[in-house]
Amino acid sequence: MTTLRPAEAYALWAPRYAAETVISALEYVAVESLGVELRGRRLLDVGCGIARRLTQARESGVALAVGVDLTPRMLAEAREGELLAAADVRAIPVADAAFDVVWCRLVLGHLSDLDAAYAELARVCARGGRVVVTDFHPDAVAAGHRRTFRDAEGVVQEIEHHVHTPRAHRRAAARAGLTLVQRFDRVVGETVRGFYERADRLDVYEQQRGLAVVLGLAFVRA
Repeated sequence: MTTLRPAEAYALWAPRYAAETVISALEYVAVESLGVELRGRRLLDVGCGIARRLTQARESGVALAVGVDLTPRMLAEAREGELLAAADVRAIPVADAAFDVVWCRLVLGHLSDLDAAYAELARVCARGGRVVVTDFHPDAVAAGHRRTFRDAEGVVQEIEHHVHTPRAHRRAAARAGLTLVQRFDRVVGETVRGFYERADRLDVYEQQRGLAVVLGLAFVRA
């Protein structure tokens, strides 16, 4: 199996990206569990994909919701009317301290180095604001899991991924002026049992139950 660069991979995945997966479902719960308040806040989603989480965030009463993503093909799948732009997490085209909450969800594992990304996430976050990061958990990688998806033809494709420990995230964030305030590891459990059941893979569910697959981190901007 050829490992694809993120831009190429997500361009292929875009037409089918709306379908929730075990990882996306657990990632959503991880972010919700971090409890970062959105009502009345300015929200930036860095690596927003098709902007489905931004659309959901509007129900939480955000004052402003903006998304950026590396892949124009993903943005093209977003609901009409969303405020979106194509950009790299290491060069976000917004002003300093422009947002109260900054999301970067399941993105940083695609980068070999964290420093430039955390510097940008911190730069665009207002003082006292929150930066929320999620990543594919190192425990999942150690157990043999990979970042994969099925393209429009149903072929399994693998996306380039780099393992970053919670400590590596914390240190890179600290260098950017961010302080960790909460961590949440999400494991395979009843929340996602239905995905395995529908795929007739309950045997795999039993094998993976209790495995941490998503790492959730919330930082405050000093």
